[in-house]
Amino acid sequence: MYIDPTRYATRPTDDRIPQELAIYDRLEALSIPYVRVDHDRADTIEICHEVERILGSEICKNLFLCNRQQTDFYLLMMPGDKPFKTKYLSAQLGCSRLSFADDSHMRDYLQTVPGSVSALELLFDTENRVKLVIDRDLLADEYISGHPGISTSTLQLKREDLLRFIESAGHSPTYIELPDPREEV
Repeated sequence: MYIDPTRYATRPTDDRIPQELAIYDRLEALSIPYVRVDHDRADTIEICHEVERILGSEICKNLFLCNRQQTDFYLLMMPGDKPFKTKYLSAQLGCSRLSFADDSHMRDYLQTVPGSVSALELLFDTENRVKLVIDRDLLADEYISGHPGISTSTLQLKREDLLRFIESAGHSPTYIELPDPREEV
């Protein structure tokens, strides 16, 4: 498992995918500072925990969801350690039961692939096809971390800076309060 323990405050200088570079361009245009950690694909919880240790904050969970008809799409941001149950989110949004959206919609709307999605990719959703939904529990943290278009880097941003980035991409979040299923009786 490769994880560079260095915390970078600048964009990478090696070859990166265009989507990742576009995210760095927008961050720089908005003068938003960030901390970057590079690593192997973060597709295991062990890698995510190691990245969290280096960053000093948790990585949030980002779920790309859609309704049964695949006409409404949602990007849900929530605490990484909190279990997710679709029934709670569907009820709060007043929509049919949600499920995970397919890879092709993620590529079409957010220009990314499963395992790499974060709110930073809303930059590419210029037609506002994806609605951002944020669990209020996530707002308790000073920092929010996510991938910049690819799961081989993780960026840590201050909560307010990430929200400013999202607004600059033309998206306004919907805030919800997801109960923690571990606390159900």
